[in-house]
Amino acid sequence: MVSLICTLRDHLDDVNWCAFSATLLATCSGDKTLRVYDTRDFSELSYSPLSGHGYGVHCCCFSACGQFLASCSTDATAVVWSMATGEIEAVLEHPGRSPVRICAFSPDATHLVSGASDGTLALWDFPSKRLHRTGAVNDTTMVACSFSPCGQLFMTGSTYGDLRLWDLDMNQRHAEKNAHDLGVTCCTFAPNILTGNQMVQFRLASCGQDSHLKIWAINKSKHGGCKMQLLHTLTGQSAPVLSCAFSSDGQLLVSGSVDKTVTIYDANNAVLLYTLNEHERYVTACAFSPTSPLIATGSMDKTVNIWRVEDGNSGHAGKVLPEESALTSGDGRTLAGQCKLLVSDWSEEDVSAWLVEEGLEGLVDKFRANNIDGTELLSLTKDTLASDLHIESVGLRSKVLRKVEELKGASVCTGIPDEFLCPITRELMREPVIAADGYSYEREAIESWIKTKNRSSPMTNLPLMTTLLTPNHTLKMAIGRWRTSR
Repeated sequence: MVSLICTLRDHLDDVNWCAFSATLLATCSGDKTLRVYDTRDFSELSYSPLSGHGYGVHCCCFSACGQFLASCSTDATAVVWSMATGEIEAVLEHPGRSPVRICAFSPDATHLVSGASDGTLALWDFPSKRLHRTGAVNDTTMVACSFSPCGQLFMTGSTYGDLRLWDLDMNQRHAEKNAHDLGVTCCTFAPNILTGNQMVQFRLASCGQDSHLKIWAINKSKHGGCKMQLLHTLTGQSAPVLSCAFSSDGQLLVSGSVDKTVTIYDANNAVLLYTLNEHERYVTACAFSPTSPLIATGSMDKTVNIWRVEDGNSGHAGKVLPEESALTSGDGRTLAGQCKLLVSDWSEEDVSAWLVEEGLEGLVDKFRANNIDGTELLSLTKDTLASDLHIESVGLRSKVLRKVEELKGASVCTGIPDEFLCPITRELMREPVIAADGYSYEREAIESWIKTKNRSSPMTNLPLMTTLLTPNHTLKMAIGRWRTSR
């Protein structure tokens, strides 16, 4: 029996990844944040959300001890967070400054690997946070990675459709080409190590755009040779399968799909056990808890569902937040009458009311003295808070910026049509332009992107044939009509 015990509705954009430690659940999103929950009652930790990435966050993973959380983003970095304080421990800039799509810890947390949109891999020595080795597969995007349970090998998957096995010296030990037609989306090792006949065997699950979930055997001989054998092809979902994960004992395998379903299989016998249908859009992420019979699934519907896999009562009260049309603060309180306005249209009085709602009433006088309206509020930085508003407390400055980031993200939930949002910043466009990839962006955002991302498309990761930007007058007028109609 599988029961839905909890639905988390805190993210403001697509949920891209879920990860468990022994006591915590972490999720990440296109809203540029990570959120961290206590798995005893799925209450959000006091330092959550974590805001340090400049663009959407694609993946997150815990170190084995749960002391650290790593995340990676379109901003070309992997960030390491302390789970004791929520503070950033390190920022690892990917070689080549390409968007980082995937990251994974080794089981002993001595290494962290990150894979990027240009096909490059970076293997980091985690204790020193220094780059250990680099590798690459040309003309593809790295989207999947998992360490073997021995920690001496790791598998990568790419949009080209291949699975490649690497050692810690970045030597390719095996390449399974065309493992998934149209591209791999995820891969994960089972935690078990099977031994016998002078051979060590691992199990790997992979999924892809071909709508298949596959289980493989990876055999490593005592002489170091590696072979890969397909054991099962699972076809319980009718559209591309985006994510997969083994249970902590390797007995169960869960997957999420574009068809909005979550499937749970008996991994040993390749038998479909359950199909779950609670998400409203693509299921992009799934994870098993290592210490309890819980599964987390994330979706493009901006929710994370928590499932209990057992018979009987769950022991948790269902945490399902209602749909809300107004902006909400981090603790669920509805903001004052500003909710019908775009934040950029707020008056100084609206900003003052927001400060009071957020428990920052001690800053009202400072903000008024500096004539901070909605536009100024959205442009605040640590430097302006310190030099212009003379807020001396580092903690208070961080809290203000965190609340402002929540406010920016919350605009996504206020009914703004998605086509009016810049794909890079996820904010309402004021000067939309059309780039060579055919997509529309905010001019300042795409110009900055082109300068720093080697002229690749933010949407396709392919090279832009030209940097010419064409004003999208039709879209600008549509946005103007929408603003005046509110």
